[in-house]
Amino acid sequence: MADSSEKAFPPNNPGSADTNPLVPFVDLKAQYQTIKSEIEAAISRVVESGRYILGPEVEKFEKDFAKYVGARFCVGVNSGTAALQLALMATGVGATDEVIVPANTFFATAETVSTAGARPVFVDADSVAYTIDVSKIENAITPRTRAIIPVHLYGQPADLDPIFEIARRHNLSVIEDAAQAHGAEYKGRRVGALGDVGCFSFYPAKNLGAYGDAGAIVTDDDMVARRLRLLRDHGSDRKYYHEIIGYNFRLETLQAAVLAVKLRHLESWTRLRRRHAAQYHELLKTGSLVLPRELEYARHVYHLYVVLSDRRDELQRKLAAAGVQTGIHYPVPIHLQPAYSSLGYRAGDFPETEKQSLHVLSLPMFAELTDEQINLVAEALKQLEART
Repeated sequence: MADSSEKAFPPNNPGSADTNPLVPFVDLKAQYQTIKSEIEAAISRVVESGRYILGPEVEKFEKDFAKYVGARFCVGVNSGTAALQLALMATGVGATDEVIVPANTFFATAETVSTAGARPVFVDADSVAYTIDVSKIENAITPRTRAIIPVHLYGQPADLDPIFEIARRHNLSVIEDAAQAHGAEYKGRRVGALGDVGCFSFYPAKNLGAYGDAGAIVTDDDMVARRLRLLRDHGSDRKYYHEIIGYNFRLETLQAAVLAVKLRHLESWTRLRRRHAAQYHELLKTGSLVLPRELEYARHVYHLYVVLSDRRDELQRKLAAAGVQTGIHYPVPIHLQPAYSSLGYRAGDFPETEKQSLHVLSLPMFAELTDEQINLVAEALKQLEART
C-alpha cells in the first residue's frame, strides 16, 4: 500500500469546516517544532553543497535505513508507489504474470502490479489482523502467479511464516509492502527485510515521513539491488551509458537529508505511538467499538489506530462537529473500484474486506498527540455512544 493516505490531507472528515480542530488527525507542524534545528541544519547543508540529485546524502540515508531494518541494501526512490513498481520489475514480474494482493489495502499496491504489466489477484482480509488472510492465498494461485505482496496494514505485520512457506512451495517471490510499518516487527525482526524485497513509503504523514514524496526498497540480494539502482535512474549506473530501459524515480537529496534526521527519532516516536494506542485501549475498552489488537507475533507501530463501529459514518460526523478529525482507511475496496471493473470482481467476493470498509474509522494518531487530546477523543466517543 505504497502511499496509504488519501490524496486529501488531512483525511476525509465530513461534517466539519473547522481548519483548526481541537484534535487533528495528524499534526506535522508539531513534529517539526521538536526537530526544527536539526532539519534546518540538514537542509542548509544540502543547499550549500550544490548536490541535489542522489549523492552522499542519499547514500548515507540508504546505509542508515538498511541497517535500521536489517537489510544488506537500500535503494532510495521518489515514492512508495515507485518502490513497489520497481520491486516487481526487479524480481521479474511482467506481462502475463499474476500477483497475489490483499483486497484490503491502498490502491497503489494493486496499481503497481498493473503498471508493471501484470494482473493483480485479490485475497480477502483476516477478520482480526485486517491483513491478508493467509488461509485463502493458496486457492488464488495459478500457473501464472509470480509473487505475493503481503501488506503490513496500519502498522500491524502480516503473518509472514505461512506466506513464506506457500511461496517456497510454488516458487514465488515475496514482496513486502511495509509502507505503513516502519519499525514494525514480526517475531522480533523488523519487517521489510524478511521477504525477497521490502518497500517503504515516506509520504509526509507516515511514521517516518519526508517533506514531500519519497520511498525506498530494501533487499539482501545484490543482483536485485543493482537492477533497482539501474531502474530508478534511466537504466544507467554511469552518466550517458544505459544498460536497460529505466525510469526517473530517484530519491531527492533534500528528502534523504530530512529522512536521515527523522530516522534518529523514529524509535522514540514509535514508543509514543504505542503508548497512545494503549491509552486509547484503556479508555475505550468498555464501549461498543471493536479495538485494534496486536497479534502475538507482532510489534504493532500504529501508523493508524483503527476501530470498527456499526455507526461509523454517524460517529465520524459527530466527532467532526466536536472538533475531532478522523479518517477512513479504506471506504471502497480495490476490487470494487471502477479502475478494476474489467477484472470481473463483484460485491460479495471478499466479504471481510467489504465489511471492514463499511465499519473502519481511524482515530487521531501521531507521536505528539497529548494525553488531553486522547482523553477528549475518548470522552467524545463515550458521550456519543451514551446518547443512543
